[in-house]
Amino acid sequence: RAAAFSGGASGEERRRRPAKERKMAKMEVKTSLLDNMIGVGDMVLLEPLAEESFISNLQQRFDHGEIYTYIGSVVISVNPYRSLPIYSPETVEEYRNRNFYELRPHIFALSDEAYRSLRDQDKDQCILITGESGAGKTEASKLVMSYVAAVCGKGAEVNQVKEQLLQSNPVLEAFGNAKTVRNDNSSRFGKYMDIEFDFKGDPLGGVISNYLLEKSRVVKQPRGERNFHIFYQILSGGSEDMLQNLKLERDFSRYNYLSLDSAKVNGVDDAANFRTVRNAMQIVGFMDHETQSVFEVVAAVLKLGNIEFKPESRVNGLDESKIKDKNELKEICELTGIDQSVLERAFSFRTVEAKQEKVSTTLNVAQAYYARDALAKNLYSRLFSWLVTRINESIKAQTKVRKKVMGVLDIYGFEIFEDNSFEQFIINYCNEKLQQIFILLTLKEEQEEYIREGIAWTPVEFFDNSVICDLIENNTGGILAMLDEECLRPGEVNEATFLAKLNQVFKEHKRYESRVTQNAKRIMDASLLADCFRIHHYAGKVTYNVTGFIEKNNDLLYRDLSQAMWKAKHELLHTLFPEGDPEKVSFKRPPTAGFQFKASVATLMKNLYSKKPNYIRCIKPNDTKKPAVFTDILVRTQVRYLGLMENVRVRRAGYAYRQAYEPCLKRYKMLCKETWPHWNGNARDGVQALLGSLLIDPKDLAYGYTKIFIRTPALLFNLEDQRQRRVEELAALIQATYRAWKCRMHYQMMRKSQILIAARFRGHMQKKKYSKMKMASLLIQAYVRGWKTRKDYKKYFRSGASACISTFIYRRLVQKFLLGLKNNLPSMTVIDHTWPPAPYKFLTDANQELKKIFHHWRCKKYRDQLPPQRKTALQDKLCASELFRDKKSLYAKSLSQPFRGEYLGLKENPKYRKLQSTADGKLVMADNVRKVNRGDGKASPRLFLLTKSHVILADSKAAQPKTVITLSDIDGVSVSRYSDGFFVLHLKETSTAGSKGDFLLISDHLIELVTRLHQTVLETTKQKLKLQVTDEFLVKFKQGSITVKVVETAEKQGTAPICRKKGSHRMEVLVH
Repeated sequence: RAAAFSGGASGEERRRRPAKERKMAKMEVKTSLLDNMIGVGDMVLLEPLAEESFISNLQQRFDHGEIYTYIGSVVISVNPYRSLPIYSPETVEEYRNRNFYELRPHIFALSDEAYRSLRDQDKDQCILITGESGAGKTEASKLVMSYVAAVCGKGAEVNQVKEQLLQSNPVLEAFGNAKTVRNDNSSRFGKYMDIEFDFKGDPLGGVISNYLLEKSRVVKQPRGERNFHIFYQILSGGSEDMLQNLKLERDFSRYNYLSLDSAKVNGVDDAANFRTVRNAMQIVGFMDHETQSVFEVVAAVLKLGNIEFKPESRVNGLDESKIKDKNELKEICELTGIDQSVLERAFSFRTVEAKQEKVSTTLNVAQAYYARDALAKNLYSRLFSWLVTRINESIKAQTKVRKKVMGVLDIYGFEIFEDNSFEQFIINYCNEKLQQIFILLTLKEEQEEYIREGIAWTPVEFFDNSVICDLIENNTGGILAMLDEECLRPGEVNEATFLAKLNQVFKEHKRYESRVTQNAKRIMDASLLADCFRIHHYAGKVTYNVTGFIEKNNDLLYRDLSQAMWKAKHELLHTLFPEGDPEKVSFKRPPTAGFQFKASVATLMKNLYSKKPNYIRCIKPNDTKKPAVFTDILVRTQVRYLGLMENVRVRRAGYAYRQAYEPCLKRYKMLCKETWPHWNGNARDGVQALLGSLLIDPKDLAYGYTKIFIRTPALLFNLEDQRQRRVEELAALIQATYRAWKCRMHYQMMRKSQILIAARFRGHMQKKKYSKMKMASLLIQAYVRGWKTRKDYKKYFRSGASACISTFIYRRLVQKFLLGLKNNLPSMTVIDHTWPPAPYKFLTDANQELKKIFHHWRCKKYRDQLPPQRKTALQDKLCASELFRDKKSLYAKSLSQPFRGEYLGLKENPKYRKLQSTADGKLVMADNVRKVNRGDGKASPRLFLLTKSHVILADSKAAQPKTVITLSDIDGVSVSRYSDGFFVLHLKETSTAGSKGDFLLISDHLIELVTRLHQTVLETTKQKLKLQVTDEFLVKFKQGSITVKVVETAEKQGTAPICRKKGSHRMEVLVH
């Protein structure tokens, strides 16, 4: 496989080179992913090849945002747990129709390679996505499908098919995914989708297969996990009418099947997801009545968990179970159309048929609960299978012409838990089969390429895990076969007899061990318990607890419950239980879960063998789902589970690197004089000439028909280093040549410019000289004509007559203007701005000055007649205008309100005598204010007294001073620009009164209060008060500074501003 490489050790050397050299290297056009890569882009070229260097390379790339790495044509994907800007439409176009190794590693490169192979070479493809829960398998499958949808054809029908294929994902995720401790959207089933294309590469439809839904989750979830998403989505997103029709309540705690400790998931909006699911079902093709039927079955499953039983003794001494509260049963029957008495009897009795005889036995409480949970699990599992079938009906290809197929497999990865049961056993069995096909197909593909290129094939040693697969799946002596045999055997059957049989059959097997087999070999291992057995899988040893193997493999549903479901009038529910039809009663035992899964895996393997495989190996970097966290031990374990080191060794067998002759020659031709800058022969001869000139050992090279094969990564890195040095030399040569050319061009341009400037300057000087001569001649002519005119004029007039006449006329016009102005003066009203216009243009400036003088005189006359109290009030209003005009909306409302100063009635109210004595005749203003609590934003009433030297805040009830602030300690005041009375009194840090910080106050007379405070501070301290008019300002409290933001709202919540604390460093003030 042509591998993708970055510099490895040579990359480190390049990073240590001077900045100038690195800058020169960046000037090179990127034509290969060997350029400017982080770490090693393809593990095939990793030197040295060891697990430590493998993990280190993954971490280095992960830390720099490079989540994709190749092993030949295999893509390793490390979940970043954050959004990355590498999936945009521009990125899709960048990777479209490009060579797999031309750009840096990306899932789009593999998707494009698979799609082009299918479209152009007519080869069916399959993309195998594996990894443990939380590694990003589901997202990877979505990215593959979205890329294929983006690059294939367009058109109304094609777009409809693409949309249906993409929208099948939200439906299956809602019903098949759940929140686990490892993943908030974990797929609890295996999915394989075949996407079908026509000869042009346009999608025609698809077929989905599902494997092993984790139906036990329906009735019980581990701590910290949730049930399937759809239950929470219906309760959160369903309308009130819908919930009423489904006989559900929105409260999660009402349902025993829902885990409450993690019902809400951070960052997950169940209501919005429910709307997405309903829309997706509509796009896929579900009819309204079908969607309603599905939700009714889901509601029935949810309500089944609320049915509880109580024991009751019969006359014959046998225990019988009875339903405690039949209300839930009644609602289930109303939803599903089942006769209540039939379902109630099915929960209390079990009928066993043998030939012509029927035997009815009672169920005790434990058996009744088992029957209830078995029904719930079967209902949900069959509903999920029906959904897959129904989706397949909608998305299947409508034409019968020959189709090309691309399969996408998203299935569980290898699992090793502290307690591994039947589910882990069959999941790991499936992964063994996938590993087997992976190694065999990889070797086969390598061998085919060697043969195709005419290179001698060297056999590769590798671990063949067929012995493990045979241990599990052998039809006569395998673990699954013996488990089925034990389930069908008459007599007492339990896990102990099953384990004893395994110990007997496999006592000499190298890949199997248990407590019994270890004792026989005199091996002591406390970690292997008596009820467990251990299998040496390709990914490591796994210990399985046999408890529950028999029950989970049998997966029995009592015939009475099947018949009750078949009798339902609910059409969907009726179709889910065909075995309940009395006319089709079969005495044949249904196939076990293990048998069904084994058959499904066999079908899957047959399907995969018929297609060209493409692999995506997903890795979870940490268990906390946090970005930029790489846990070495966790990743190391997954690398072993996925067999990635084995994969690299297989890929590196023989020749580690191969590349087509033409791109190889294009990349390295500058290393040889014969091939640089152009090679006129064919590419193969050019590569031979190139590599022959570099004195490379012929044993390290092999020339195929279309590709060059290089044995070791070190040789490739040596070529890269030589190329890099040569590129820098060429870059320096190009720069020198360019600078010389640039200097020549600059000199020639300056020379041309100098010639042009000199010519223009000489022309300008001649024109200037001509203009001066012309002006001189005209001036001489004018003087001569003037002399002649004056000479003729003296004959008729005296020399000073004209000046006398003009002076007389000027004075007469001025006199006339002033007398007219005297008779037309405006009124003495100061707001009258009328003024007679000037009759002549030369009087305009004088007229304006007279207007100003008259207005000033009129204003002085008006002020002189005002009483002192009125004059003081106007001065206060003038000061308020300077402070707030065009800054605060409240100023306009305060214009008509007189400034009273004293709003408390200190003299009339004896309660305030002490406050009056405190003011001591220096009172400037007294008013009621509200002080905002710094902790919770609540306001409490206070008395505000402003004197010539202090600001006093007093208790409104006790009329006792609580805070006295010296005017010199006031640093400033902050107000908003709205019509509110909220303001902040900022104190200096040295102030003793401000030990708790600034004061937040609310006043109904804010304009007057701030104006008088400004005047008093200016009079006392000879400094202006700092006034800040803004919507957001910083306030100092004892604990630190907080930001106060004033927000205008349309909702009236009282007349006063409302203060709300937003965290520890923010407060929001709502005004209207």
